[in-house]
Amino acid sequence: MTHRMDQRFAALAQEGRPALVTYFMAGDPDYAASLDIMRALPGAGADIIELGMPFSDPMADGPAIQAAGLRALKGGQTLAKTLQMARDFRHQDNETPIVMMGYYNPIYIYGVERFLSDAVSAGIDGMIVVDLPPEMDDELCIPALEKGISFIRLATPTTDDARLPKVLSNTSGFVYYVSMTGITGSALPDTGKVAAAVDRIKAHTDLPVCVGFGVKTEDHARAIGASADGVVVGTAIVNAIAHSLDADGAATPATKAGVCDLIRSLANGVHNARLAAVE
Repeated sequence: MTHRMDQRFAALAQEGRPALVTYFMAGDPDYAASLDIMRALPGAGADIIELGMPFSDPMADGPAIQAAGLRALKGGQTLAKTLQMARDFRHQDNETPIVMMGYYNPIYIYGVERFLSDAVSAGIDGMIVVDLPPEMDDELCIPALEKGISFIRLATPTTDDARLPKVLSNTSGFVYYVSMTGITGSALPDTGKVAAAVDRIKAHTDLPVCVGFGVKTEDHARAIGASADGVVVGTAIVNAIAHSLDADGAATPATKAGVCDLIRSLANGVHNARLAAVE
C-alpha cells in the first residue's frame, strides 16, 4: 500500500501550511508537452498532482476543462496513455502524490480490475471519480481501497450533516470540498463560508480537507489556504496552457513556462496563507 499522500500531508502539517493541489488534463495539448508540464509541477511548488482523465462527456466541468479534454482526445490521449504518463513521471519523482481525476465510463470500458492493477504499477495514489456516488462504492471505491489506492470524495455546500457520514464512509487520502454549486471555473467563493464549511466537515472526519473551484490567483490561494488543509487549482492552470498554444493548438515555449510561473505564484500564496491568518 502506498502512503505518499499521508506522508505529504503530515510533512505539510509540520511546516504549518496547506497543500497546493494542481490539476491539469493529461495529454493537453499532446502527450510530450503534457508530461513535460507534469514533471515541472513539483519544482514550481505543487504538493499533490491531480491528473485529469480526458472524457468526451465531462458533465461537471466548465468550458475550459471541457476544451482541454477535447484537445487531449484529439491529440490521441487514452486512459492507457494517462497511466503511462504517471509511469513516466515516476521515473524521476517517486514522492509527489498523484490523484487521477475524471469519470467512471473510461475506467469501466478499460476494466476495473485491469485499471486498478495498472494504476498501482504506475504509482497512482488516489482517485476522484466525480460521477460515482457512495451508493455505488462496490463498483470501484472498495476495490480501489483494497489495492491501496485512496478514494477521494467530493463534498459540496449542499452536502448536509445527514449526508456527510455516507459521503465520508469509505473516503481516504483527503476530502475535496467543492466550494460552490455549479461547474468548475466559477467565481471565487465567500472565504468566510468556506472556513465554516471546512470546520463542519472536520467535525465528521480526521482527514485533511482540500478546497477547490474558483481559485485563480495568489491572493485566492492565500485566502482559501487560511482555513483549508489544501488549495486545489485546476481551471486557471488549464487556461494558462490554452492561452499559450499557437494558432494550430500546439504547445509553444511559453506553455510550460506560463504554467510554472502561475504555480510559483499560487505556491507563494499557499506558503503565506497561515501567516495571513495570524495577522
